[in-house]
Amino acid sequence: MAPGYFARKLRFFKNFKQTRQDGGDAQLQAALGELKGLLGGGNDVKVHSFRFGRGGKFRGALVFIDGLADSRAVTEAILRPLVRWNGDKVSSADGGLLDTLARTALCAGDVEAAASLGELAAACLSGDTALLADGCAAGLIVSTKGWDKRGVTEPLSETVVRGPREGFTESLRTNTALIRRKIKNGNLRVERMSAGRKTQTDICLIYLDGVANPEVVETVKYRIGKLDTDAILESGYIEEYIEDAPFSPFATIGYSEKPDVIAARILEGRTAIVVDGTPFVLTAPMLFIESFQTAEDYYARPLYAALTRLLRFAAYAVTVFAPAVYIALTSFHQELIPTTLLLTIANAHEGTPFPVFIETAIMVFAFEVLREAGIRLPRPIGQTISIVGALIMGEAAVSAGIVSAPMVIVIAVMAVASFLVPFQNESASVLRILMMTAAAFLGWYGISMGCLAVLVHLATLNSFGVPYFDCFSRTENVQDSVIRMPLWFMVNRPRDLARGDIRRGKFFIPPPRPHEANAEERDRL
Repeated sequence: MAPGYFARKLRFFKNFKQTRQDGGDAQLQAALGELKGLLGGGNDVKVHSFRFGRGGKFRGALVFIDGLADSRAVTEAILRPLVRWNGDKVSSADGGLLDTLARTALCAGDVEAAASLGELAAACLSGDTALLADGCAAGLIVSTKGWDKRGVTEPLSETVVRGPREGFTESLRTNTALIRRKIKNGNLRVERMSAGRKTQTDICLIYLDGVANPEVVETVKYRIGKLDTDAILESGYIEEYIEDAPFSPFATIGYSEKPDVIAARILEGRTAIVVDGTPFVLTAPMLFIESFQTAEDYYARPLYAALTRLLRFAAYAVTVFAPAVYIALTSFHQELIPTTLLLTIANAHEGTPFPVFIETAIMVFAFEVLREAGIRLPRPIGQTISIVGALIMGEAAVSAGIVSAPMVIVIAVMAVASFLVPFQNESASVLRILMMTAAAFLGWYGISMGCLAVLVHLATLNSFGVPYFDCFSRTENVQDSVIRMPLWFMVNRPRDLARGDIRRGKFFIPPPRPHEANAEERDRL
């Protein structure tokens, strides 16, 4: 055998190995270029190429977006384990390398295989890291989400004297974890969806299997799945797209910022819709009575809770009808006002240049302006504007003779009453103007017809197939409607919300007598 035979063979295998490596590297570089193109190729798109395996046999690359991925997790869960991995007897041609890395090398909590570069790009835009290896047509998605987020704090929109102080945040996983902390049950279902062609916003549907109505759950999934829009930036987008009555002043989808409220509604059979990027979680179906219920109703004594709930109903009636009733009494039905009060009102109106309706409209407009200014300005300045502005403007208007003092009192009572039912402020503002207009033309008869029209409208509303006034149709629902019965008295869930397991607990009158308690203890043993 010629002396140069082995030398030629050795050069041939070296050249073959180098050609194969160059080919694999070319394939990896092409995949990286395409992936960077899908991600936009900005400065925040980070690509880290490296070698791993025994003797640096394999080439790999990590792709992530700076600011969305946790750089420490990228180093500790992916890069460091791969550099220390000494495997070399794995073929990368059929994807066996990626499978081996996912099972034996990576230290991340969630690792998934991606079949296309589009899936890898979508994962990177959500904060994950894409792992590519030479010779592999696919890649791995490694969970490394780590953007800055707000901590769990007390919600500003639903303050309570007694009860949990924690509220939802803008992080989807934090919100789902807060709900799971409240409902530790294996039947709690968390199903993930996405909406928005350009934003690809993550959405989670949460419901209790065996309690929630399957038809309602499927309806929610269908409506969200049919969304065809570029952007979903807040849960209000979802609400407007899937609600039953978009032109009604009354909302047919509930929302809350408190995990205990959402957990209670899920336990009644509702479906929660958690949207990434907002602390407000939606619930469906919604009943009319939900706007008058608060979390503290179920933590306080039942008699006091019933009294405060009745007070909210009265306050809602005042904020809607008070200006209209004043217009009707002073313009059409003066005989219904006591003589002394009538003379006082007439004396106060003397010298005012506007009719009662125009006077009321001016004051209502001023109230809405002050309330909006108090909300939009920074908190210390907003409170000052609301208080000082109302006092100064009211006093100046009365002194100048533009409005009368009784009108200022009516608007002040209306404003204070509106704060008792904040979830119905939108409907109250619309109905207030309609009732004022009806009272200006027809007096008390206009108010009566307007009230009847509102009741008919409410009776015809539905929320995902459930009647909006269902809270007054069944015995189980009436127990927690206008008043709240004791918790041990409400043994069944609302029947039109729940399906299957409608039993909440056992009826009993506490405390049990000693011999009954001993008997129950013996039964358990």
